[in-house]
Amino acid sequence: MTRIATIEGRGLPLAGHDIDTDRIIPARYLRAVTFDGLEHHVFEDDRKAAPHPFDDPRFQGASVLVVHSNFGCGSSREHAPQALHRWGINVVVGESFAGIFFGNSVMLGLPCVTAAPADVEALMALVERNPQTPIRIDLESGTCQAGDLRASVSLPAGSRDAFLSGAWDTTGLLLDRYDEVNATASRLPYVAGF
Repeated sequence: MTRIATIEGRGLPLAGHDIDTDRIIPARYLRAVTFDGLEHHVFEDDRKAAPHPFDDPRFQGASVLVVHSNFGCGSSREHAPQALHRWGINVVVGESFAGIFFGNSVMLGLPCVTAAPADVEALMALVERNPQTPIRIDLESGTCQAGDLRASVSLPAGSRDAFLSGAWDTTGLLLDRYDEVNATASRLPYVAGF
């Protein structure tokens, strides 16, 4: 199991409210059998239409996405957080998140933490001014530190505990306790044959 307690990296500000999953990863990529390569199509249509932060050389290599409210709304597609994570995003800081996007993100180890709108604006402005500023998100203390900026961040207690304990990684949980899984399976009538 992989514990996630702190995440550090540079920021990428993405302004706008109600950014939906179809903008994050266009629907035509939902036919993919695997998630491999989705990172190449993050915000593909938005990026074709106008200059986009994901194409800005100042933000290349960033791993902390900073967003406004209701990020990830729209249709339920696990492809959206998969594409972001595969692009290199390791945490999203925002005012609020759509519930299904949030849940899909937790399942792959991508924390989505909320902060007050004023703190999100301050973090976006800081990253715009100095994209090289290191950002540190501490899930245990509920803080975001970036230069002189210190803000409170939060996520639901169950998700926070899952990241801190490593329980978000359900495959890792099974593999760590594989002997127990086999022992339980051997007692099941449809597996044991009685």
